[in-house]
Amino acid sequence: MILRAEQPGDATAIAAVTTEAFAGMAHSDGSEPAIIARLREAGALVVSLVAETEGVVIGHVVFSPVTFSSGETDWYALGPVSVLPHYQGKGIGTHLIRNGLEAIRDRDATGCVVFGKPAYYRRFGFLTDIGLTSPGLPREYLMALPLRGQVPSGILSFHAAFGVASE
Repeated sequence: MILRAEQPGDATAIAAVTTEAFAGMAHSDGSEPAIIARLREAGALVVSLVAETEGVVIGHVVFSPVTFSSGETDWYALGPVSVLPHYQGKGIGTHLIRNGLEAIRDRDATGCVVFGKPAYYRRFGFLTDIGLTSPGLPREYLMALPLRGQVPSGILSFHAAFGVASE
């Protein structure tokens, strides 16, 4: 398996992996491939990595910019992250996330946020019970990983590609 940056021509494979990875998930409404496509169209894929084996894309992770009502800058959202079901549980998602976090560190990121399962994302250092809210999202699944300084407080807004209302 190799990890590499998304290349032109990967969009179809990434969409297929994402669709299959999220199929039947209770927390998914099936919009993840469209979110990635809208981020790509908007030029907001700050980091987009694929896991590939024998020339086949089997996993993907994306990082995109977020904004805060407090004006904090250089923060990014992790996700969606996808791994084909047959390859899940083998550490591929972990490798994608760790390499993606390193890539945003290399961009002098201040931090990263994620909306997901705390039991999974805490292993990467993401904190729960933070002073952030995001309209329409349950706070218990909103986490932050400060890379420099503190977690900002206030209202977090994901990129418009996510279709989450902002205040």
